Amino acid sequence: MDSCKNFALIGAAGYVAPRHMKAIKETGNTLVAALDPYDGIGIMDSHFPQADFFTEFERFDRFVDKWHRDTGKKIDYISICSPNYLHDSHIRFALKSGADAICEKPLVLNPWNIDQLKVIEEETGQRVYNILQLRLHPSIIALKEKVQKELEADPNKVYEIDLTYLTSRGKWYFISWKGDQAKSGGIASNIGVHFYDMLCWIFGEVEENVVHVKTPDCNAGSFKLKHANVRWFLSVNYDYIPEEVKATGQRTYRSITVDGEEIEFSGGFTDLHTRSYEEILKGNGFGLDEAYGSINTVSTIRNLDAIGLKGEYHPFCKKVVG
Repeated sequence: MDSCKNFALIGAAGYVAPRHMKAIKETGNTLVAALDPYDGIGIMDSHFPQADFFTEFERFDRFVDKWHRDTGKKIDYISICSPNYLHDSHIRFALKSGADAICEKPLVLNPWNIDQLKVIEEETGQRVYNILQLRLHPSIIALKEKVQKELEADPNKVYEIDLTYLTSRGKWYFISWKGDQAKSGGIASNIGVHFYDMLCWIFGEVEENVVHVKTPDCNAGSFKLKHANVRWFLSVNYDYIPEEVKATGQRTYRSITVDGEEIEFSGGFTDLHTRSYEEILKGNGFGLDEAYGSINTVSTIRNLDAIGLKGEYHPFCKKVVG
């Protein structure tokens, strides 16, 4: 029995696709076919030069169906790195093609999309896996274990958390699908969803959700979780990066403090997609139920009005509204 699994990839030219190609290769599997409307993807040569490539979905669809009939083999997994608003449709395609889906975050834009996908999972017998790689990060796992111990000793403990994530993006960002809320879900969905997932995984579900600032390049707000009060600030605007960080030439600033103590997790990101694939291939991936909480959170944020500088807001909000 050949243990090598066959993969197809949707969204091969995107920012995150090379991590998926690397993960497929490093787990000893093969990429049979890839799809992207953009054809400038020399990156394929470093990973799977033999993979069939398509720029039109219809031809890719036909290939996946025909390949199965011609070879008697099947595409076991379809990896999805397409723009966020297409994930739902591409996951459905994977399941109906007899493949499991491995999808980048955010899995879908709204929680009711997940309800529908559960029905299709049941109809097809296939599975949907979401890449929630922070749950596999050694520093985050250590934090979860520490918090669990402390909560066993004091079940009523409530932590104070500040989440700050600034990742500078140029003008292209707002022209691309990422700058269109209908396609990306907005800043919170695009760059915040895996942080929200991680916080809820450790500190419990969101009980209260408030948005203080909402602009095209910045979202900020606060959550009340079961065991934490969280102030969060997300932006793609370089101007909001602290001066001392700019002075080092950095264009990204990421900080999570728990009760004033910085959680160090700047390293250790490089292999997390491969780790995610290893777990999925063992049957341990994160499914639809795990994705539900963070998708519900970002969907709520998208529909809330910003209340301005009231209540427990993140100090960086003053950079935007001050």
